[in-house]
Amino acid sequence: MFTADIYSARRAELRRRIGKGIILLPGNVESPFNYPNNTFHFRQDSTFMYFFGHSVPALAGVIDVESGEETLYGDDFTVEDIIWMGPQPTIRNFADEVGVAQSKPMAKLQEDVRRAISLGREVHYLPPYRGETILMMSDLLGIQPSMLHARKSWDLLFAVAQMCECKGAEEIAALEEAFEIGYQMHTAAMRNTRVGRTEHEVAGIVDGMALRYGTGVSFTTILSQHGEVLHNHDHSGTMQDGRLLLCDAGGEHLNGYVSDHTRTFPVNGKFTQKQKDIYNIVLAAHDAAAAALRPNMMYTEYSDAAFRTLIEGLKALDLVRGSVDDAIAAGAAYLFMPHGLGHGIGLDVHDCENIGERSFSFAEVEERAKEAACCITRAWWRLQPGTVLSNEPGIYFVPDLIDKYKAEGKCQGIVNYDKLEEYRDFGGIRLEDDMIVTETGSKQIGSKQIPITVEDVEAMVGQE
Repeated sequence: MFTADIYSARRAELRRRIGKGIILLPGNVESPFNYPNNTFHFRQDSTFMYFFGHSVPALAGVIDVESGEETLYGDDFTVEDIIWMGPQPTIRNFADEVGVAQSKPMAKLQEDVRRAISLGREVHYLPPYRGETILMMSDLLGIQPSMLHARKSWDLLFAVAQMCECKGAEEIAALEEAFEIGYQMHTAAMRNTRVGRTEHEVAGIVDGMALRYGTGVSFTTILSQHGEVLHNHDHSGTMQDGRLLLCDAGGEHLNGYVSDHTRTFPVNGKFTQKQKDIYNIVLAAHDAAAAALRPNMMYTEYSDAAFRTLIEGLKALDLVRGSVDDAIAAGAAYLFMPHGLGHGIGLDVHDCENIGERSFSFAEVEERAKEAACCITRAWWRLQPGTVLSNEPGIYFVPDLIDKYKAEGKCQGIVNYDKLEEYRDFGGIRLEDDMIVTETGSKQIGSKQIPITVEDVEAMVGQE
């Protein structure tokens, strides 16, 4: 956690942006794994954590915009709780730690919210994404679960996204520490990779590093020899000579801030020439995007730097023909890299995407989204000093996508489909680091580099 002054200042700024009504920010509750007292690993709601600090289950915060009154709701542990969990701070202690003047038991939350509703006051809330929170919010607000999304607060949504996007010095320091966790995770993956070992074993080592140095993984680890499957959580393979292993993984710092990196490396420790050729194209795109990144540029300009470099490299291998502009216009870039270049990084991997473009359409507030120009939607995202985002180009050979493009006659004369047949079983390569936009340009998070050049990767793989 940060100092109480930081959380107090954040809530004051949120009040200023919202203007009137009350702001309801529920924390997460524990979710049963297979019976009520055996729960999944707890992860706090990131918006609650941003404004109220605590990563503790079953809390909620309410901010009265006009009066400035702030209240933290939750229940103190009983003796029966203490038997199982040990002594815990009181809700009053929690409130003091984040500069909140008032604390109340959770039973008072519905009473206070219903009173505000009866007075005709607007209740600002974000669309809930967990089943338990959906049911709680439905009960609090007297709204059917199916209607919660429709009645979300656009004002709160934009305010939170704009505030969370530009990171303060304390947040950047936490992100730097999260990088250190990621460094240990990825170098451990490289050192422990060898022919005959299972993907499951290496994935377990990677996840163990996240728990050793932080609170755990920041998302479910992707580790597979089938790198062409973008979110491949299957670790059932045995590592084979001549294959590439893609590891996309990150760790979470004690403050909740996260890292997200990807490396791809040869199982036997040596790239083939064919693998090296594709790898170096991806690395060139990674470096081109990093070099292009600067304040006040559009996200689309940032991603275009990577896509153009990828196409140039593929042209050199005669996989793509014609001009770069024609290839991109025809959709050739998507054939080889069917995802965006980057996403926000902060208290979440894909920061703010629980309230962003992947959650719902912004068509009804398109002009407002364009004006806000924040991470809510990447089409209109203008990168500002303090923005933190990933840089993750890749090249993937997805047989089904290749067949679809070819059958539909896409990119004829641009994609060399005959040459592409030689790569159907290649897999995929992705390289990812986290970037901070500065006042004058950008910098990569981390005091050192996770091995990324061909030479450094080969020197690391298998060196357990």
